[in-house]
Amino acid sequence: MLESNGLSSRDEVASSAPWLALVGLGEDGRAGLSPDALAALDGAEIVFGGERHLALIGAVPGEARAWPQPFRNALPAILAERGRKVCVLATSDPFHYGIGAGLTRAIPADEMRIIPQLSSFAMACNRLRWAQEECALVSLHGRALQRIIPHLQPNARILALSWDASTPAAVAALLTERGLGASRIVVLESLGGPHERIRSARADEFALEDIVPLNMSAVTVVATPGARILPLASGLDESWFAHDGQITKSDIRAITLAALAPRAGELLWDVGAGSGSISLEWCLRHPRNRAIAFEANPERAERITRNRIDLGALPVEIVGEAPGAFAGRRAPDAIFIGGGIGDDGVFEQAFAALKPGGRLVANVVTLEGEARLATLFKAHGGSLRRIGIAHLDPVGTMHGWRSAMPVTQWRVSKP
Repeated sequence: MLESNGLSSRDEVASSAPWLALVGLGEDGRAGLSPDALAALDGAEIVFGGERHLALIGAVPGEARAWPQPFRNALPAILAERGRKVCVLATSDPFHYGIGAGLTRAIPADEMRIIPQLSSFAMACNRLRWAQEECALVSLHGRALQRIIPHLQPNARILALSWDASTPAAVAALLTERGLGASRIVVLESLGGPHERIRSARADEFALEDIVPLNMSAVTVVATPGARILPLASGLDESWFAHDGQITKSDIRAITLAALAPRAGELLWDVGAGSGSISLEWCLRHPRNRAIAFEANPERAERITRNRIDLGALPVEIVGEAPGAFAGRRAPDAIFIGGGIGDDGVFEQAFAALKPGGRLVANVVTLEGEARLATLFKAHGGSLRRIGIAHLDPVGTMHGWRSAMPVTQWRVSKP
């Protein structure tokens, strides 16, 4: 019985009768709603929405409830009314940076009707005559401004939802700081409503005032020589990272990333992270990638935080020393051990946590480290290789090759 799971009789909802209607609302309020959406709104016993949503629709026959604060309590408040006729108002398309995904994770599909409207991204593309598939779509609403950085590529078109009225000017300042001041920013305000307004300015001349909080920035990136553009290849130059010398050098890092073979949506454990260069580049490979950086040195952990922000507010969680900090962490898809692989249990505990089929890569530069890798290779298989890199250096008035310390790399997959 449902009661045995701690659920009330209200939870016994017939699958053939959805109790919740999720309605997308535009800036034109009731005027833009379809007959189906109006019927769901006016037939609801309870209408949930933001204060702005409720103001746009005016009076309703049912009870209007503004979102609880903090917003994380919204889902429990909705679920508490399961079985009653409930309407949830969302901005335009509820599944584009909206509440739709969260509701779907908690409520079966047959208990919920979805009545969307055009997303603000779609409306912006129509106003600007831009092909949406050619644009980067970014939300800066409640998120770090630096999330836009990886998208700042020459000639890119970016649509960025704003956090508030100050966001377009902050985007302009960021572009100018990175040598992209010639970029064009179009600010689209209150799209789809009676007070819609569209204005534009160069980033380095941005002076638009009286911007309303509900706005979007459409950026056309113009890169001049010397602009700070984040390369798309693995193996970023060391100058991209704050570090104290404890960093996997760019050539070795590119080879190491190839050995780790990142795939979309995977989690990496970066053990002995140093500057965090491996975990940060892992996250740059795909926007759904995540990493946990294990670093015991507080100064290095602080540098990882700075690097994480500077490269696009990347999703790298920074924790303490391995292996003690392994406990309770989500199982990784891949592990990199670059801070030594001695007999302290780091490898054993890391390998135990690794998902079946996951990859582990370890780099060492000492004879003792090589001996340890040889032992692990004999026990677990995998592959070993030694990587030697030489760079051209001045020798008096001439030049010669200076070899870096060779790196021995072990790669193994967990059965």
